[in-house]
Amino acid sequence: MIEVVGLTRKYGSFTAVDDVSFVCQPGRVTGFLGPNGAGKTTTMRVMVGLTPATAGRVTIGGHVYQDIPNPGRHVGVLLDASAQHAGRTGREILEIGARTMGLPDSRIDEMIELVSLTPQEAKRRLRNYSLGMKQRLGIAHALLGDPSVLILDEPANGLDPAGIRWMRGLLRGYAERGGTVLLSSHLLHEVEQIADEMILIGNGRIVAQGDKKTLLAGAAKGIATTFVTALDNPALAAALSAKGITVASAGDGLRVEAEAVEVGRTALEATVVLTDLRSADGGLEDLFLELTADTQRETVV
Repeated sequence: MIEVVGLTRKYGSFTAVDDVSFVCQPGRVTGFLGPNGAGKTTTMRVMVGLTPATAGRVTIGGHVYQDIPNPGRHVGVLLDASAQHAGRTGREILEIGARTMGLPDSRIDEMIELVSLTPQEAKRRLRNYSLGMKQRLGIAHALLGDPSVLILDEPANGLDPAGIRWMRGLLRGYAERGGTVLLSSHLLHEVEQIADEMILIGNGRIVAQGDKKTLLAGAAKGIATTFVTALDNPALAAALSAKGITVASAGDGLRVEAEAVEVGRTALEATVVLTDLRSADGGLEDLFLELTADTQRETVV
C-alpha cells in the first residue's frame, strides 16, 4: 500500500506539489492523471526518495522508502526509461540490478522474455534502443525484484498499440495477484481501461479522486449537457437563452446545459429544424479537461 499524507514540495516561491493526500490499495491499479507540469513526476520522485518533501509524508507498506532494506525487492520503479548508461546493453543493465538485489541470473532471462525483448535486442546498447524498447526494458527492471508495489511514470510512452495492450494486460494481472500499482499518465483512454481508481491533479493539487463512475457522477452535479445543431442556430440559441438555459457555440452547433428532451421541446416551440441532437458523454476526457482547465496551454471548446 502507498499512503501519501499532506505532501508538499516547493522550489523557492514555486509550489510544485501542494498538500497532496491519497492512498493506493493492494490489488488495484491507481491512475495518476494530470497535464504536463501538474506535479505527477515530482510526487513520484518524493515517494522513492529522489526529491525531499518540503512537508508531509509518503510511506510504502508502512515505511519511508529510504528505510526499506533492499528496496528493489519491494518497490519497482520506472520514472525515466532513458535514465541508464547509454553504452550498456539491456542485459548488462538488468545484470547490475540483479546483482544489487541479490537475484540469480535466471531472473534476468525471465524478465527479458516477459517484456518481449529478443536475445539479440538484449545485447544491443541502450543508445540504439527505440523509446518503446527502453520502456520495455524499464518495466523489466521495475519487475526484476518481484516487488509488491509498482510506481510507473508514463510507462506507455513510446509503445505502439500492441505494446500498450500488452502493458495493460501485464499490469492488470499484477494487480489481480495482489500487487499495488500507481500509474502516471496523460493517456486518458488507456488509464480509463485499466485503472480501478483515478486521481486527477492540476497545479500541484488533487482536484478529484475515485473510480470512474464516482468521478463522472460527481462531475455531473445534476446538470445534463446536450450537443445540438439546427438549420438556424442563432434562433435556437435565443429561444433556449430566453428560458434561462446556458448555451455556448461548439463546432457547427451548440453545447446546451439541459436535457436533450428539453432542447427538442424548445426547438419545436420555436419552429426551428434540428439536424443533430444528442446527449454529451465525453466521459473521463471531458472531466479531466474541465477540472484542469486553468493548467491547459490550449483552449478547448
